[in-house]
Amino acid sequence: MSIDWHALGTVFVVTLVATVGLVGVFTLGIVATGRRGGSASAASASSGSPASSGPSASSDPSGTGGGAALLARTGGWVCFAACAAAVAYGIHLIVG
Repeated sequence: MSIDWHALGTVFVVTLVATVGLVGVFTLGIVATGRRGGSASAASASSGSPASSGPSASSDPSGTGGGAALLARTGGWVCFAACAAAVAYGIHLIVG
């Protein structure tokens, strides 16, 4: 019985890279879908300062915060779709 060390090493490296990559993409999806707007308004709202109380404190005066949050959320869902596609491809390789 002979072990093909090159093939075993290749499988190990590919598995390690795929696992780290998939976890990284999933983490990006979690972070992106958790975005609630601009970082400056979120930091001032969470500090509890008196200036951050009121309905206009969390609104973005330039009007670009909502678009950035929507783009981040969409990117997060794309990351989740990529993870689902990778899992489906892995199942296809195992079953097929």
